[in-house]
Amino acid sequence: MQAEATDVFDLTKESAAVREAYGNSQPGKQLLIARRLVERGVRFVQVWHDGWDHHQDLEERITAKAGEIDQPLAALLADLKQRGLLDSTLVLWGGEFGRKPIKDKNGGDKPGRDHNAKAFTVFMAGGGVKGGIVHGATDEVGGAAVTDKVHVHDLHATILRCLGFDHTKLTYRFNGRDFRLTDVAGNVVQPILA
Repeated sequence: MQAEATDVFDLTKESAAVREAYGNSQPGKQLLIARRLVERGVRFVQVWHDGWDHHQDLEERITAKAGEIDQPLAALLADLKQRGLLDSTLVLWGGEFGRKPIKDKNGGDKPGRDHNAKAFTVFMAGGGVKGGIVHGATDEVGGAAVTDKVHVHDLHATILRCLGFDHTKLTYRFNGRDFRLTDVAGNVVQPILA
C-alpha cells in the first residue's frame, strides 16, 4: 500500500468543493482521507478525534470539540452516500464510556463531567443499520440506561454482524474455556438493523 496508494493522502486531488465540505481542519482532512481509503477498498479505517475527556471547563470545551467534528462528519456521511458507499460502510463514532449527567467541579471553579459506566452513546450509520432512529433510553436525568439496554458485548456482536461475521462462530476453546470477541456473550441488537 505504501508504494501503490500514496495518492490517497494527496488531498489536492479532490475538488475544492469536496475539500471545503469537509473543512480545512485536522478532523476534516482525516475523514476525507478515510473516505478515500474506503473508496479504494480498504476494509477498516480508524480515525481518532481525541480531547473529549472534559473533567473541567465543560461548556467551552464540549462546544469546541463538537464544532470540530460536526461539519467533517456530516460531509463524510453525505459523501459516502453520494458515492454509493454508505450502505456498504459502517460508520461508528463513540468512546469507551459515557459521562455523568451532573457537573463535577473536580476541585475547580469551571465544572466538567466525570465518567459514567452506566450509560453511554454510540453513533452508527450506514453498513446495515437503520437511519434516523434512537435505540435505548436513560432515566430522567441521564444517569443510567433503563430502556432497551445494550451491553458492550451486544454492541460488539452487532458491529460484527454489520461487518458480515456471526460472533458465535468465532468461538475457540483454550485451557478448558470458550473464548470469543464478545466474551461468550452478546446478542445482536436486531431492532437497529436495516
